[in-house]
Amino acid sequence: MSEKKELICIVCPRGCHLTVDENMNVTGNFCKRGEVYGKNEVTNPTRTITSTVKIAGGTIPRLPVKTSQPIPKGRIFDVMAEIDRLTVQAPVEMNAVLLPNVLGTGADIVATREVTTP
Repeated sequence: MSEKKELICIVCPRGCHLTVDENMNVTGNFCKRGEVYGKNEVTNPTRTITSTVKIAGGTIPRLPVKTSQPIPKGRIFDVMAEIDRLTVQAPVEMNAVLLPNVLGTGADIVATREVTTP
């Protein structure tokens, strides 16, 4: 990194305005989590994905899902394409792993709601 990066921390609702310099010094953070976020955001940004998948035989038409851990930001569209291809069969328990280790990211696609059959 050759110049300062300015970020807004998204770890908590406070939204601290961070500056990360070329020596990886973080300023503007209110808490330690902001420092960790700032360093990670300039070296290896990650995000947790939330979405929905098609569900057959359930009481609702779409099942809410998320990644079990953050994935590299550059893989978001690839993971979303995998989620879009997925159709699950009801019943589904909350936290059920629907797609393990999606695209080798180490993250599972998990259900965030229980769905029963009618």
